[in-house]
Amino acid sequence: MHDGCHTSIDNSEPTEKNSEVTDKMRMADGLTILRRNRQGTKSKDFCRWPDEPFEEMDSTLAVQQYIQQMIRRDPTNIDLILNMPEAQDEGVWKYEHLRQFCMELNGLAVRLQEDCDPLSCTQMTATEQWIFLCAAHKTPKECPAIDYTRHTLDGAACLLNSNKYFPSRVSIKESSVAKLGSVCRRVYRIFSHAYFHHLTIFDPFEHETYLCRRFTAFVTKYKLMSRDNLIVPIVKEDAIAESEA
Repeated sequence: MHDGCHTSIDNSEPTEKNSEVTDKMRMADGLTILRRNRQGTKSKDFCRWPDEPFEEMDSTLAVQQYIQQMIRRDPTNIDLILNMPEAQDEGVWKYEHLRQFCMELNGLAVRLQEDCDPLSCTQMTATEQWIFLCAAHKTPKECPAIDYTRHTLDGAACLLNSNKYFPSRVSIKESSVAKLGSVCRRVYRIFSHAYFHHLTIFDPFEHETYLCRRFTAFVTKYKLMSRDNLIVPIVKEDAIAESEA
């Protein structure tokens, strides 16, 4: 784990300074809709506000908010979720999607802790021919799978929250966008380990979220990973079928 890095992608509430912009929408009849989950909100009532057109989202977090809105509307409609709005910067679009994937993957990581024991999963593996080395150390080395998972999500959070590489969420330098591919490759290994070694955990999570299918479609669409590395078989077939359609 890197010193000074957050252990998860920051998805905190907007500061009071810009809350008037980020969590409210003025309606034609003068009503104001609050767009944040207030303290004490029950889980069944989370994010229960009307959809907002992307062009009306007046915030530096607009792309994140739009992606999350599309996921809430229908997590199975992957084409809609990945459909970039007109005039949107592609680098920012890819960056925000990867942030969202990492946030949602924390949910899978929590479930894996029930079954992915360091004594039983001593290496980060998928099929027998794949053993992954952990890049969180000075010299990449083998880690128990659950530690690899934590280190990978920590490292992704550290990079994606870095003011050095991603100082803005409105425009991103091409040299910084180029770093997203390596994050995708490491993150995908969490899916592949879960699929091949913890299918009873992977399947219900995937049924609820469609996260691996969405991630595979995402990296295929933007050529962030080679198809040869997309080794979760059912998801791979789905993604290729969609790509060729």
